Amino acid sequence: MKDEIKIVMPSKSSNEGFARVAVSAFVSRFDPTVEELNDIKTAVSEAVTNCIVHAYRDTIGKIYITVSADDLNIKIKIRDYGCGIENVKKAMEPLFTTGGEERAGLGFAVMESFCDKLRVRSTPNKGTTVTLLKKLKVKDDK
Repeated sequence: MKDEIKIVMPSKSSNEGFARVAVSAFVSRFDPTVEELNDIKTAVSEAVTNCIVHAYRDTIGKIYITVSADDLNIKIKIRDYGCGIENVKKAMEPLFTTGGEERAGLGFAVMESFCDKLRVRSTPNKGTTVTLLKKLKVKDDK
């Protein structure tokens, strides 16, 4: 049986830190290493920031986060119903951004580097779902 939490929050920048902490508190129960927990927190931060900065741009919308765990497999879905991404493949290229000069265009690259698998599904004018998968390492009981 898998364990799961769901969070719905406004796309305010002040909620990015809350998302990191809430997800890491849930994942902590599965005894990740400090590195694994930091990886998850960083990837979640990037995904939530994308919702805040890109999906809803000049408005406040809702961000939906679902975190589930099945043994050592952690699955994090971050969904918005914002503007969507016209070309996901292009958006995932490092340094590509639609956020102007102040954005680095590294969000998806960062998420991908800190997770075992990243899946992005998006429909223009309907929203985006980012799925982060992280397999925790088995601990030796020495």
